Amino acid sequence: MPAETPEDYLRRVDAVLGGVIDDVVGAVGVPLSVSRDSGVPDLPAEHYGVLVRAIVGQNISNVAAQAIFGRIVERYGGRTPTPEELLADEPDALRTAVGLSRAKTASLRSLAEHVISGELELERLPELPDDEVVAQLTAIKGIGRWTAEIFLIFHLLRPDVLAVGDLEIRRTVEAAYKLSELPKPAEVEQLGEAWRPQRTLAGMYLWRWRAVQRGGA
Repeated sequence: MPAETPEDYLRRVDAVLGGVIDDVVGAVGVPLSVSRDSGVPDLPAEHYGVLVRAIVGQNISNVAAQAIFGRIVERYGGRTPTPEELLADEPDALRTAVGLSRAKTASLRSLAEHVISGELELERLPELPDDEVVAQLTAIKGIGRWTAEIFLIFHLLRPDVLAVGDLEIRRTVEAAYKLSELPKPAEVEQLGEAWRPQRTLAGMYLWRWRAVQRGGA
């Protein structure tokens, strides 16, 4: 008897999510996987660059985030600026040149300061449990739980992280489960308890499902 796949497990514990999985696999042609390729298309390879890109991408579309991050990279010679370079840049000049908000400019500077001071030890993050990574990252001004979870999911590739506050996931849950209103993050978290220890993969399918429903893959 063949071993149970992660998709089989999720179908078994949640029939509605099973339908979401079937729709996505039918449209894409292959099962999804927890990998860097399934995440943000321009995600840098190093921890610091990923956090810079994540801050830029907060609360805006992927297209807008790609454009702003591209201008940041261009400003610093085709690469992510180092913490020292970012702090040496005049904040208002950086903000207006690349199209950042004041809040995100302040958040990028806070990230750089935490790295330089040693308060954030980037190289230790892969060794830490999920909740400790979240605690380390959310200590930085402007980095909330969503950004920390995106770092865990798409960069550290942790298998059991569900971004319950993500608007796209909440909208998918509302539609797929035929709810009368947009669920609160706590409601998504409660629903996702059944998906442990495959919540990251479940989230991947929830993210992809709405694109499939709109006629994309």
